Amino acid sequence: MTEPANESTEKNKPDPNLLSSRFRGFYPVVIDVETAGFNAKTDALLEIAATTLKMDDDGVLQRDKTIHFHVEPFEGANIEQAAIDFNGIDPFNPLRGAVSESEAIKEICKEIRKGQKAAGCNRSVIVAHNAAFDHGFVMAAIERINYKRIPFHPFVTFDTASFAALSLGHTVLAEACKRAGLGFDNKEAHSAKYDTEKTADLFCYMVNRWKELGGWPIPDVTPPSPELEQELNKELDQE
Repeated sequence: MTEPANESTEKNKPDPNLLSSRFRGFYPVVIDVETAGFNAKTDALLEIAATTLKMDDDGVLQRDKTIHFHVEPFEGANIEQAAIDFNGIDPFNPLRGAVSESEAIKEICKEIRKGQKAAGCNRSVIVAHNAAFDHGFVMAAIERINYKRIPFHPFVTFDTASFAALSLGHTVLAEACKRAGLGFDNKEAHSAKYDTEKTADLFCYMVNRWKELGGWPIPDVTPPSPELEQELNKELDQE
């Protein structure tokens, strides 16, 4: 017996409580970098942290794992005194326990690919506060070490500064966190690990709040046909 069309459509709908369904197959990874300047091509990457995310059975987004490295300046890297005065990092302090840029990037990408596969996602996307900055430094480091197994989309990012402007009326990370009731310790700021985890908390808050307000799953929207879904997946694979 042929199923009624509406029942068949319901069965074919992706589960909105799966991470793989929430962001068009993207696996969001929250990243923060501390650097010795603003130029991703010439200035040293000094610290990097990445926080992966997961969804529970109710579709609530939350932090999963954080991986963090202090990074040795790459050979010939420029170091702006104003930048290290600002972030308080001594690039050559042996007590930092810094690793090479190559080791840090490879380990982070390895962990992200593992999480991406487990979540059933097709590509990872960098989530960051003023994301163009962090994305630029990560991609420049990947290019420097000639690393080929890149999990990240080459240009798509999720910028929590823009999301916070829309949902909380502010673009500064510390103030946005406070408005969301998450708190923020200014003494811990400019530590990549702390900033990454606070950014992850903020991103989760905004995504979950949108769900609580009824914005997700999107009501009364006809899912794409199998043919269109196939075309979208082809585009995703080529990006």
